[in-house]
Amino acid sequence: MVHQTISTNTANAPRASKINNHMIRLRIAPTGALLGALILGGLLGGCATEPGASRPSAPAAALTVTPSTTALPAPIPTPLMAPPVSTAGPAGPAASAWLRPRSRWVPVAWAELPDWESDRSVELWPALLRSCERPSSGWQTLCVAAAALPPQNDEQTREWMQRHLKPYRVESIEGASEGLITGYFEPMIAAQRKPDARFKVPLYAPPADLARRKPYWTRQQIDTLPAAQDSLRGNEIAYVDDPLDALILQIQGSGRLQIIEPSGQRQWVRLAFAGHNDQPYKSVGRWLIDQGEITPAQASWPAIKAWAQRNPTRLQSMLWANPRVVFFREEALPNPQLGPKGAQAVPLTPGRSIAVDPQSIPYGTPIWLDTTEPLSNAPLRRIVMAQDTGAAIQGAVRADYFWGWGDEAEQQAGRMKQPLRLWALWPRPARGGKGGEAD
Repeated sequence: MVHQTISTNTANAPRASKINNHMIRLRIAPTGALLGALILGGLLGGCATEPGASRPSAPAAALTVTPSTTALPAPIPTPLMAPPVSTAGPAGPAASAWLRPRSRWVPVAWAELPDWESDRSVELWPALLRSCERPSSGWQTLCVAAAALPPQNDEQTREWMQRHLKPYRVESIEGASEGLITGYFEPMIAAQRKPDARFKVPLYAPPADLARRKPYWTRQQIDTLPAAQDSLRGNEIAYVDDPLDALILQIQGSGRLQIIEPSGQRQWVRLAFAGHNDQPYKSVGRWLIDQGEITPAQASWPAIKAWAQRNPTRLQSMLWANPRVVFFREEALPNPQLGPKGAQAVPLTPGRSIAVDPQSIPYGTPIWLDTTEPLSNAPLRRIVMAQDTGAAIQGAVRADYFWGWGDEAEQQAGRMKQPLRLWALWPRPARGGKGGEAD
């Protein structure tokens, strides 16, 4: 998914605060989680899982990893870490920190992870196994073990991780350990194949001349110029009834459409990112702030929609402030319980997938989050998988939290702009290697 951050809906997956899991509107994006980032970076300027049931504990021996010859896909290339080096930060030397292009990882004890034993950690396993379909370098052996001998409850999950992984506090190169987390979701929107008086906002597949005209027509030109409209004629996938629905789909980069047939029958399909017009992304939230319509503290997707309802005559001006238009491809939706594919090319899991800067954290890395929920401000401390990225997700301690699909996901994602600390969990060095100092 490539998205730009804003909010809309949520999905059937466990969350720290027991989210209601029902589908209502969705979104999908091409390689990044941008809802929260969009709202924050997007609005201000900027980009699935099934909970595991707890079962009786298996013998501890069942968690032992044995080498296997089971074939796995070739590991996906990720920016390699530099060898451990001694670095200094604001709090003094950090022994054996691992350096990445935009972060450093400082080895710590498990006791540093706040509320480590409070999470329903077994619920991570489906998301972890999905990442194992596209394992990062260093994960192949553990992925074989994770698939062969999955833990049966939270205690076994934590034991497995503590045995085979090592925690690292993620910091900026300068040593800052606090950052920002936003949220994103998959919009779920009603649509028709043919336009009428209500459904008249088109969603397009890439036009034939997209590669020849760079940059392509702007949003305003597509809405007003006959030549631009002629170049897109015949590429309409479907029509929605609200231009803000079309915008949120483009910001999120993907989404679900409930196609309403002339007979009244309804069918769900997914729209996936297929390209854009090569114009810069401009935040409509930033435009509203610059116009003096809202303050930075008020910038959220719900606030933008509320403003649009109060100011219908100015809606077009707000939309035209963002010249970027995203094009889609239609996909079947055989399993509505799975989220859209993220940048790792595996389905996202509500409440267990995040978007990250891959120059800071490789895809497929388990991450311990320490943040709060946007509406209740309750602690949100849980283990998630780094499986996506987004244009606004840049820097060491920066993430976008995938809430899923549905009304609650939209509300949570659209308002999420919380302080963040995070820890990366990485396979322990091979026996004889360096790296048990934080145990």
